[in-house]
Amino acid sequence: MAILNATDADFTEKTNDGVVLVDFWAPWCGPCKMIAPVLEELDGEIEGKAKIVKVNVDDNQETASKFGIMSIPTLLVMKNGETVDKVVGFRPKEELAKLVEQHA
Repeated sequence: MAILNATDADFTEKTNDGVVLVDFWAPWCGPCKMIAPVLEELDGEIEGKAKIVKVNVDDNQETASKFGIMSIPTLLVMKNGETVDKVVGFRPKEELAKLVEQHA
C-alpha cells in the first residue's frame, strides 16, 4: 500500500479506520527528510496491519494545530480516529515498527 498524503479537508476520512501512523512533516525539515525513506520501508512491512499518512504542516496548519504539533517530525499512532501514541523526532524503523505493532 502506498503512503497517503492528507490535507485539512480529508484528514479525518483518511485516519478514522484502523491503525494509522501519521507523520507530521515539512519540506524544509532535515529530520523529516531522514525519516521519509524509513517510512517507505516500514510501509511495506506493516501492510495489512496499518497505514501511513503524511501531513505537510506548512500546507495543513489547521490539522497540525488541532493535534498540538510543536516540533517535527511528530508521529502519531491513531486507532479508529483516536490518538493512542506519539513520538517526536527521528526514530529508527525498528522502533516505529514496534510502536505500530503495539496497537495493531
